[in-house]
Amino acid sequence: MNDLAKLPEEQVRAEHRRLSETLKTQNKAYYQEDAPEVDDALYDRDFRRLKEIEAAYPDLVTPASPTQTIGAAVTKGFGKVRHKVPMLSLDNAFGSDDLREFEGRVRRFLGLPSTEDVSFFAEPKIDGLSASLRYEKGVFVQGATRGDGQEGEDITENLRTLQDLPMELQKGEYSIPEVFEVRGEVYMSMSDFQALNANQEKAGAKVFANPRNAAAGSLRQLDTRITASRKLRLFAYAWGDASVIPGQNQSEVLTQFKQWGFSVNPLSRVCLNMGEAIDAYRKIEELRASLDYDIDGVVFKVNRLDWQQRLAFVGRTPRWAIAHKFPAEKATTTVQDIEIQVGRTGALTPVARLEPVSVGGVVVSNATLHNQEEIERKDIRIGDTVVIQRAGDVIPQVVEVILDKRPHDSTVFNFPVICPVCGSHAVREKNPTTGKEDVVRRCTGGLICDAQAVERLKHFVSRTAFDIDGLGAKQIELFYKRGWVLSPVDIFKLEENDKNRLQKIKNLEGFGDKAVRNLFGAIDQRRTIEMDRFIFALGIRHIGQGNARLLAKNYGSLGKLMETFSPDYPEPGKAYVDLLAIDGIGDAVADAVKEFFSETRNREILQDLSEQLSVQDFEAPSDESPVSGKTVVFTGSLELMTRAESKAKAEGLGAKVSGSVSAKTDYLVAGAKAGSKLKKAESLGVTVMTEQEWLDLIGG
Repeated sequence: MNDLAKLPEEQVRAEHRRLSETLKTQNKAYYQEDAPEVDDALYDRDFRRLKEIEAAYPDLVTPASPTQTIGAAVTKGFGKVRHKVPMLSLDNAFGSDDLREFEGRVRRFLGLPSTEDVSFFAEPKIDGLSASLRYEKGVFVQGATRGDGQEGEDITENLRTLQDLPMELQKGEYSIPEVFEVRGEVYMSMSDFQALNANQEKAGAKVFANPRNAAAGSLRQLDTRITASRKLRLFAYAWGDASVIPGQNQSEVLTQFKQWGFSVNPLSRVCLNMGEAIDAYRKIEELRASLDYDIDGVVFKVNRLDWQQRLAFVGRTPRWAIAHKFPAEKATTTVQDIEIQVGRTGALTPVARLEPVSVGGVVVSNATLHNQEEIERKDIRIGDTVVIQRAGDVIPQVVEVILDKRPHDSTVFNFPVICPVCGSHAVREKNPTTGKEDVVRRCTGGLICDAQAVERLKHFVSRTAFDIDGLGAKQIELFYKRGWVLSPVDIFKLEENDKNRLQKIKNLEGFGDKAVRNLFGAIDQRRTIEMDRFIFALGIRHIGQGNARLLAKNYGSLGKLMETFSPDYPEPGKAYVDLLAIDGIGDAVADAVKEFFSETRNREILQDLSEQLSVQDFEAPSDESPVSGKTVVFTGSLELMTRAESKAKAEGLGAKVSGSVSAKTDYLVAGAKAGSKLKKAESLGVTVMTEQEWLDLIGG
């Protein structure tokens, strides 16, 4: 796939935009709606391609990358827990070459010589549900799910039913810390899963697709007696907030976990170099079929904790860890139909309806075909016999068509040019620079298309946006059809618009007096919302959670953002240039922000919402960093830290790292052979400092 050098830059950038949007849609389906549209293999293929493009074009690497999306947010029925240390995801490797490249990145970031070995801690990747367990003075006080990485569900009482979870830490080699959050994976063994499904089937109840779904469903029961009956287990493997870390490396901390009373996976081991790490992967893969629990790969972590601290994080992932997944499982089935779904951006997405088939013990019956070009490239037709593969999700990827089994009366699938929902034209937009068509076909009836309106509303209330308990996708569809909620502001007028509205909702199936009161209460609770969450909820094209936070951080308030891109703003050109100067903001994002906030109808909606809501100004990091909120530029050859480490450290302290010098720059850190940026900083009176002066300022 690494053909980027042969392609025109405009084509590569167009592909980057397409992949970003596609992966964002797939992340939303998997993490927010618990309804994945593609399997891991197809997702990973696109994700890997996106990585290749960003490696070749570093300016495309932005916080808006789909890799910023983490997990799923809190569901109704549980309290919410804010993680003091975020629970993030892992980058993926797909072969030994990727693992060696991971090692190379670690070496380059830390500036290590080739003669110095890097040891790794290898552990099976358990296919379960992540949980964080908070201990204070050695006593278990709170447990939470990962949620969206920042905020999870309070499942304390459910976790108390796990036999593998000690209520009080046993004394070990180290003193018990004042505060320590152990993180682990809750799972269900294969034997217990089979027994559970047998009992469910006997009782006429729902059977679970796989052990992971069974574990997740069991842990989220509101009745803890049900959770206790499901025989859930736990492997501890990491930590979050901690007053003291009991060890100098990953393996030492895991040894301490065992002394405290936790179960640690017995297949975990220290690998002295990458060669040993690759051998560990192969050995664990060989043992996979004999294990009584599901694993879908092996996780490798840099063993030294001081190196982990220096490597820190990039986007949603730690630089010091990677997951090497096992190969996908395959099966053969037939395509019964190809349906077209319309998303909130008007994108027409083809979905293959399959003859149900079991793949790796999970019955699958549909697959997202990605887009028109995907169908044409593989020549997928209704009636075809196809090879599908699955790698962890319930929805597979169509790998290939078995042409020998194609029906004689088979016809080419004609992708519609008319929206199946509203009848508007569906077009493939042309890139203004290259004149080439986008791979995604979109409905042009944005203002009249019910599908787009409903999907935008669903996004507005989704778990990583407003997250209103009791107002999910089904309720939005119902209220939209009845004309009660046609725009976001209608949600907050739902109770006041009609004196008889309360009774009307009560009469709907699934509602009652208490449910309606709870719904109105949940809506009122969301009348105050963080600025970054609000921006993300607006559904602006190319604005994911990462870029929403970036905008909030740089503009500080919604009022300032709206003022800057108002049609009356005195310096629109400068506003656009300043937006582009934000590290991580590219042309596509800048254009989308400018177009959205300058469009009259959007501003009217924002004004209506501001009368119903309180959008909080962005809060800088709570630590007393001397550079929090400051804008810093690095230039020249850095010697005390690599450029990547310097940038990561600055951002971690709340500073804004820019790629260009302007009058708004607070500090220019100049290494050896600094050039034009240094001259410009001196001409503007910007504070210039050496690397050592910068390190002294931030505390080393």
